[in-house]
Amino acid sequence: MQEDQGTTQRQPVGFPESLIVLWGFLFVVWLVINSSVEPPIVVTGALASLALAAIFVRRGDVWRIGLTPRKAFHFLAYTGVFLVELVKANIEMLRYVYSPRIDIRPGIVKVKMPLRSPIGRLALANSIALTPGSLVMNLQGDALFIHWLDVKTTDPDEATRMIIGPFEKHLGAVFG
Repeated sequence: MQEDQGTTQRQPVGFPESLIVLWGFLFVVWLVINSSVEPPIVVTGALASLALAAIFVRRGDVWRIGLTPRKAFHFLAYTGVFLVELVKANIEMLRYVYSPRIDIRPGIVKVKMPLRSPIGRLALANSIALTPGSLVMNLQGDALFIHWLDVKTTDPDEATRMIIGPFEKHLGAVFG
């Protein structure tokens, strides 16, 4: 199929490249979870990861993510940022649990969703939900409604900066 010169529509990332990228990611997750490189575990993980990657890539374009050095860098940077935010949130939770008086202001805040791709939105929502003290409750259009254990602001712009800010740059570069 020829592409018109007037259009700037990008072709979707190919099946083999997407399959390799998703297989590699799932396989690394498998190895980290099992924390072993014994041959039966490696073979089982490689086959299970390949089967899952093939199913996901064939079923939809959502998982068709191209891999570039820039995206790989931002994914590694996102992983570091996520781990730092996870540690900070856990320390904050320890402070709440061990303080003699519980001084929290729970509530639901509305934040702006900066990402457009479904997989990017999923990654952002999961990043927020995995950090203790926050839980994504709903997504409506370009807004996320988040239950925040200790509401520091109700201003949507400020809440967006505080909750989504650390993740937005890197997830936007990887997923768009």
